[in-house]
Amino acid sequence: MDEKKVFLVVGGDMRQIYAAKKLSEEFTVYAAGFDCCTANAENVIFIGHLLEMPQKADYILYPLPVSENGIFVNAPFCENKILLTDTLSLLKDDGIIFGGKIDPSTMKIFNKSKAETVDYFTIEDFNLMNAVPTAEGAIQIAMRERASVLYKSKILITGYGRISKVLVKILSAMGAEVTVTARKYTDLQWAEIAGCKAVYLSEFENIVHESDIIFNTIPAMILDKNIINKIKKEALIIDLASKPGGVDFEYAKKTGIKTIHALALPGKIAPVTAGEIIACTALNILQRKEDF
Repeated sequence: MDEKKVFLVVGGDMRQIYAAKKLSEEFTVYAAGFDCCTANAENVIFIGHLLEMPQKADYILYPLPVSENGIFVNAPFCENKILLTDTLSLLKDDGIIFGGKIDPSTMKIFNKSKAETVDYFTIEDFNLMNAVPTAEGAIQIAMRERASVLYKSKILITGYGRISKVLVKILSAMGAEVTVTARKYTDLQWAEIAGCKAVYLSEFENIVHESDIIFNTIPAMILDKNIINKIKKEALIIDLASKPGGVDFEYAKKTGIKTIHALALPGKIAPVTAGEIIACTALNILQRKEDF
């Protein structure tokens, strides 16, 4: 029988622990950077220090994001800081680095090694699978923050990408009245096919006053002062776009409209699923490499 290949999972939050657990079904998995965490994952070998790693790894799985400063691994459950350069010394020359949202400084460090680097945050598989927990998390926030049911609520969704499509499917099934606004005519056509009212982005200011809840998925200033002035005061705005978002939060606060910038929802509301998504993305990449 062939010896199992080795994964080293370094740093990150609960997602990384569940990713390690999933990977341990097929690999020997070591995990470092979790000394302040009480979670346990069967078959995962937790090491208190990188020096305890008994062998070099075939693959290293870093968190999302890999680093906050391009020097240390993002490791909130670790008492001591972990240098990125120290972890690379534990990887075989022909190994593979998996990391999420790899910034230029971190990539520069990774490029000094002989290993291949894959940013799983740029992989379509990952983003498609992540759309579900993101949408569910956004709906969970809406239900928590409002005193009314979603049934028959008037909901506006800006943009029609992965997350919006999942939102439309779930919200429509719950009986909400969903309107989608987007720039592309094809996106509006698809939204209509899905049973939504569709409005061009250039015209949505004419209907925004009707909305009880607005989910923004466009990473640009869509909900500016002009638009916010047309939104009713009791409405709820949930911004799902990456920083800086698409809402003038300061102005919305002044007007009394409740706004929430809901970032990194998969890891917050569904760490098990989010961790398995990271692991499955890595597994799919390895499988494709084997196929070719």
